[in-house]
Amino acid sequence: MAPAEVTNPPAPESAKTDEPKPDVAPPAAPSPGAPEAPAASPTVADPGAPGASPSAPGAVAPTVTTGDKPNPAATPAGKARAEKPATAPCHGSFACFVQELRVLAQEKGIRKEVFDAAFAGMSPDPQILPLTRAQPEYNRPVGQYVVTRSGQLVGPGRAQVARLSGVLGKIQQQFGVEPEVIVSIWGIESGFGAVGGHLDVIRSLATLAHARYRDNFFRDELISALHILQAGDVPRGRLVGSWAGAMGQPQFMPSSFDKYAVDFSGDRKRDIWTNVPDVLGSIGNYLRGHGWVADLIWGYEVVLPPDYGFVFSRGTFNDWTARGVRRSDGGALAGDTEAYLLFPSGARGPAFLVTKNYEVIKSYNFSDPYALAVLSAADRMRGRAPWRSSWPADDFPLTRENRIALQRALTRLCAYSGEFDGHIDFDQRDAVRDLQRERGMTPDGNPTGALLEYARTKPAPSECRGISQSR
Repeated sequence: MAPAEVTNPPAPESAKTDEPKPDVAPPAAPSPGAPEAPAASPTVADPGAPGASPSAPGAVAPTVTTGDKPNPAATPAGKARAEKPATAPCHGSFACFVQELRVLAQEKGIRKEVFDAAFAGMSPDPQILPLTRAQPEYNRPVGQYVVTRSGQLVGPGRAQVARLSGVLGKIQQQFGVEPEVIVSIWGIESGFGAVGGHLDVIRSLATLAHARYRDNFFRDELISALHILQAGDVPRGRLVGSWAGAMGQPQFMPSSFDKYAVDFSGDRKRDIWTNVPDVLGSIGNYLRGHGWVADLIWGYEVVLPPDYGFVFSRGTFNDWTARGVRRSDGGALAGDTEAYLLFPSGARGPAFLVTKNYEVIKSYNFSDPYALAVLSAADRMRGRAPWRSSWPADDFPLTRENRIALQRALTRLCAYSGEFDGHIDFDQRDAVRDLQRERGMTPDGNPTGALLEYARTKPAPSECRGISQSR
C-alpha cells in the first residue's frame, strides 16, 4: 500500500491512543468511556478547539475520534494508571458523587469557591459515554491507518513548517525536537489548530469518573483541571476539550498541561487553545520531558535477509548489520545505537528498527499505528522517500479489551507483571515471540487473535520463577 500524499487532507483525528491523550479510548465498559482512542490518543474523540488559533493554511479539520488512549490528551508519563478499587459507591447518584469529590478536592487544596463555581448546576453529559467506544487506530488495518493519516499530514505539514520556521527553530534549540515531528503531532491531534475540542472539560471528566469508567484516572484528571482553574491559567468558560478531557491544540490531559505546558510566546500565560507558539513549545517540552534525545534517529524501515530466523529482537545498529539486516533505502546502518526490531503488522508487513525516540512518541499516544503515522509524515515532510514495503490488508490490531486480556494471560503464564492497561510494550512483544515460537508460529512479536487464544488456553505453570523473555 503506497503512501499517498494528500494536499487537502480530511479531518484529522484528535486524541491519543491508549489513554487520554497524549494517549486512546478504552474498551467499552458499563460505565462511560475514557480515552483509548485518541488516547486522549491515541486519539481523543471530538477535538474542536474553542477559540482555535488562526487556522493555518492547509489545516486539516480533525474528526471526533478516540484512540487507544484518550487522545491524545497527553497524560504526564503518557501511561495509563492502574485501576484501583473505587471509593464507597453512590448508587448512581451524581449529586452524591459530587459531594464525595468535594471532600477529595479540598484535601488536594482546591478552594470551596473554586469547586462550587466549577460544578454549579452541573449534570452528567449524555453524549460522553457513547464516544468512549470509538478507536480509530484499532478498527481498521494498521497499514491503512498509517498510510492514510500520514498522507493527510505531509503537504499541509510542510506548509506549516515553512510558515512557522522561526518559532519552530527556537523550540528545537530549547527542547531538541525537530520541527517536522512537532508539526506532525500538532496536525494529527488538532488539524494544525483547526479543531481542539468544544466540550466542558470539567463536565466530561466528571461524567467519566461518575460512571466509573477508569474512574481513578479521570478523578485525578478532574482534580488537575480544578487546579488549572484555581491557578487562573484559563477562564472557566474556555476550559474545553475532547470527550476524554484532552485539551487544546496538543490535546493535553489536565495533568499533562500542569507539567508540560509552557509560555513560549512570553505573554505570561500558558495557552494551548489559541496561542500557536505555546502549543508547539508545549509539545516539544512534553517530548523532551519523556526522554526525547536530540539528533537521534527514531528508526528505519529495514529489509531482512532471506534466511532470517527471527531469533533476535534487540541489538545495536552494528549488531543488526552483522545479522544481515539492511535499511530499505540503502543507507548505512552503523553505530552503537540500540534498536528494537518491530513488525507492526507481523512478518507479512514492513519491518522497522526503532530507537528510544520511537518510544517517546508512544508516550504521547501509546499506539504503534499512531507513532508510525506521526514519524512517517515527519520524514516525508523532510523530503525522505515513502516506505517501500506493502502492508497486509487484513491486519486489524487487537482491541484494547483483547490487549488487556492478553496481558492477563501473560501474567497467568508468568510472562508479564505490569498493569492491565492494554499497552503492549517491547517486553510484552518479546513474551509474545516466546509463545509464538512455542506454538509453531512465526515469532514476530505481533499479537493476534490466534496468539491470544493460545495464551488463554495454555496451562499455567505451577509456580512463577521470574519473567523470561527472548532478546
